[in-house]
Amino acid sequence: MAPIDPTKSRKRKFWRFFSLLGPGLVTGAADDDPSGIATYSQTGAQFGYGQLWTALYMLPLMMGVQEACARIGMVTGKGIAAVVKQYYSKKVLYSVVALVVIANTINIGADIGAMAAAARLLIPINFVVLMLVFTAAMLLLEIFTNYKFYARILKWLALALLAYPITAFIVKQPWSTVLKASVVPHIEFSFAFLFIITGVLGTTISPYMFFWEASQEVEEAKEKGTIKNGRPTVHMANIRAMRFDNNTGMIISEITTWCIILVGATVLHQSGVKDINTAADAAKALEPLVHSFPDAGYLSKLIFSVGIIGLGLLAVPVLSGSAAYAVSEAVNWKSGLNLKLNRAQGFYGVIIVATIVGLIINFIGVDPVKALVYAAVLNGVAAVPLLFLIIKISTSDEIMGEYKSGLLSKIILWVTFIAMGAAAVAMFYTVAKGLV
Repeated sequence: MAPIDPTKSRKRKFWRFFSLLGPGLVTGAADDDPSGIATYSQTGAQFGYGQLWTALYMLPLMMGVQEACARIGMVTGKGIAAVVKQYYSKKVLYSVVALVVIANTINIGADIGAMAAAARLLIPINFVVLMLVFTAAMLLLEIFTNYKFYARILKWLALALLAYPITAFIVKQPWSTVLKASVVPHIEFSFAFLFIITGVLGTTISPYMFFWEASQEVEEAKEKGTIKNGRPTVHMANIRAMRFDNNTGMIISEITTWCIILVGATVLHQSGVKDINTAADAAKALEPLVHSFPDAGYLSKLIFSVGIIGLGLLAVPVLSGSAAYAVSEAVNWKSGLNLKLNRAQGFYGVIIVATIVGLIINFIGVDPVKALVYAAVLNGVAAVPLLFLIIKISTSDEIMGEYKSGLLSKIILWVTFIAMGAAAVAMFYTVAKGLV
């Protein structure tokens, strides 16, 4: 018997590890989209270490919500909108679809504007021209290429996000203060604080992620041919693999979140930058990473722009795709990013309309970087009723059978619903009381 080559053994383990990663990893990567980067950077700049603790406490909530959504897709063989259509009234169905489409379309618009603003840091081309180029490129790639191939390429661009963890450990940090702020919650009852924390929750636990991951689990089941008589064949081994994929994606996402807030707090807040008004302001957070280079300002803009553009190219198809899945499931259209245009005209029609309407939103005069934060806050509000519905579905004996949520899942889902609902209500309360 030939001896086992340790190098080959390590390679096999490495590729086996990555073979288990799928919708969860992509969803986690798309979560740190331009809206996320802008919101987390603004959080650090405005409140310093004051909201650093959110990354730790959001992690189990994010993992629990996305696990429930993925499990719904795996067990039912249907996306969330299709499940709602089968078991709930048309009023509930249309409300759910409208919430997702509106929130996603606004988020798409904010992301397109941010990508153009980031590109202008590097090349002096008209803002409108850049938006049109990005919009056309994303639609062509999403409609005429295989999304998995497209996403595989874009994940390499997303590696620019590593600039934040590297910067976080290059800059001299007051680690005792940082660690305390990461664990001990700090809350201020002011509109500004509650507005941003609603945005942080909304850009982390977003409606589009719920629909996207559930639908992608269905896509995977179709590819594997495990759907028989309308429902997939599911075993606990499949559930465990899904949880591994999901948890890995969410952990990576939240580590990045923590680093972005930390860099914003240390680099921007400590130097007196309390409000991020432009893409250039946000890019300044990365200057310590390249401070020893002759043109540190340009290099920081380059790294920031590559990250924003790369993640935008990854996230916008996820946003428009999840809206298209919701609409298609509601009206029984064929859906799937691996289908050709002539086989899923309605599905791709929604993608085209949502992306173009998102583009048009940029002409109402809102600053592209500010729009990212507003989109995050809108997601934070829209997520609340959708979370309630996910709780009802995932805990239902009729829908989920033996794979319904257990005690731990129920607790996490209800805590998430209450936390996000409380943040949104408190934010609106401060407006009503004139505390803005």
